[in-house]
Amino acid sequence: MSYAEQYKSKLVSPEEAVKVVKSGDWIDYGFGHTKPVGLDNALAARKNELKDINIRHCLSLTAQACIEADPEGEVFTLQNWHFSGYDRKKHDLGRCYYHPMIFRNQPLFYRKSIKTVDVTMIRVTKMDKDGFFSLHMGNAAVRAALDVSKKIILEVNSLLPWAMGGSDETVHISEVDYVVEFESKLEVIPPAAPTEIDKMIASHIVPLIPNGACIQLGIGGLPNYIGSQLAESDLQDLGCHTEMLVDAYYHMYTAGKLTNKKKGIDKKKSAYAFAAGSQFLYDWIDMNPSLASYPVSYTNAPHIMCQNDNMMSINACVEVDLFGQVSSESSGPRHISGTGGQLDYATGAYMSDGGMSFICCNSSYKDKKTGDTKTRIVPMLPQGSIVTVPRTQAHLIVTEYGVADLAGKSTWQRAEALINIAHPDLRDGLIKDAEKMNIWRKKR
Repeated sequence: MSYAEQYKSKLVSPEEAVKVVKSGDWIDYGFGHTKPVGLDNALAARKNELKDINIRHCLSLTAQACIEADPEGEVFTLQNWHFSGYDRKKHDLGRCYYHPMIFRNQPLFYRKSIKTVDVTMIRVTKMDKDGFFSLHMGNAAVRAALDVSKKIILEVNSLLPWAMGGSDETVHISEVDYVVEFESKLEVIPPAAPTEIDKMIASHIVPLIPNGACIQLGIGGLPNYIGSQLAESDLQDLGCHTEMLVDAYYHMYTAGKLTNKKKGIDKKKSAYAFAAGSQFLYDWIDMNPSLASYPVSYTNAPHIMCQNDNMMSINACVEVDLFGQVSSESSGPRHISGTGGQLDYATGAYMSDGGMSFICCNSSYKDKKTGDTKTRIVPMLPQGSIVTVPRTQAHLIVTEYGVADLAGKSTWQRAEALINIAHPDLRDGLIKDAEKMNIWRKKR
């Protein structure tokens, strides 16, 4: 049977395809853009026929139809590897739960610990002549989920770009149980406009980046803005090895800065695990041989990324305590985002010859209730806060007031460096707190 004949024999409606789901099943939607739309709607319509359905996803870019159809959580429960704003709101309502992970381990979690997924249903590109579909902007750990799935349903969307590999970037028609065709627009995620503080933070980082550096940019407006500043700089021959491909890389490329010539691995190619941004980013991805889509077990492996000299990791956080512990995913017990690859890249960038790991935050914020200025350089992380990067792995912490290098420093040296980049009005209070914790040394 030809690939086209196999495709035709497996082609059904979304409503027919989701009949394979039975009560008690665990369903996987993959990563970000791979979440199906037609299948999600069809499954939501089966609410009254099913019980105890768990849906596992990573980074919801649109509303989840099953969760919206079941506001009391009688049937559907959403489990997520990394929260978007939508997931955070549902978590606050008790409708979404977090899967703790270090990103590079996510494929291992499927293959070694989860072991079985009842049904994986994902959105993919059109099939090529050899029977393959592309995982487009959502490689990450999707191949691992497919490998342990009892049933696989593909939702084909002709609007999706074909991402070239890399590895683990495709699924073949021979692996698939059902195919549905459903066209849905791509989720465009333009970066937030930079604040004045973002610009000040960028001004501390950009001068430290050398020619030939390999760049990783984390999720959020600040890392993306720093990347856009690199595109406007005088730097040459920058490289890309990142988990997330964002608009800034396209700007670096069109400015002639992103050549990947100096990379130690994947030379002349930009390596990434997933993408989210503007439509021009998706158009750039389509059939582009200078881009290589990989699973996170590759892009986020410290021993892989450190083969690129001058590996520069740029990420954002919520707050940092005076011991150097970085919290980037929660505010107290309230979950905000996820560990993602921050610890992966903090580790790998520091291992790289000439590499640096930058973790950035505003020095302070305004309390919405009182209007008081509160510090993000705190004596101790609030009770319930999650440590994303332990003090043993933290390197460069950046605020609008400068850069604190924590690597190899004693507790008093760390406290002093961090207080020096805190808001000036709040430094005296932090010194008093450091004295109480016996991590402050008086000047001699």
